[in-house]
Amino acid sequence: MPNQYQSDQIGQLTERVELLLVRYEALQQAHALALEQVSSLTQERDSIKSRLDTVRVRVNALIERLPESVETALSVETVP
Repeated sequence: MPNQYQSDQIGQLTERVELLLVRYEALQQAHALALEQVSSLTQERDSIKSRLDTVRVRVNALIERLPESVETALSVETVP
């Protein structure tokens, strides 16, 4: 037969375990949201990188189409 002291300890322990479970569930939810954000940002980054690569190819193609005199003039202007 448990005495009052043991009952109080069990009650306190039960409260602490329940609080830990609530915190654990909250952390699980926060972690799931963080994973969703990481996934979203990764997709956004990949999309931006893809667009950058496309723009880089287009700019290089335009540079290739420039006449030689314009390329020389541009090179001279950009040299400090």
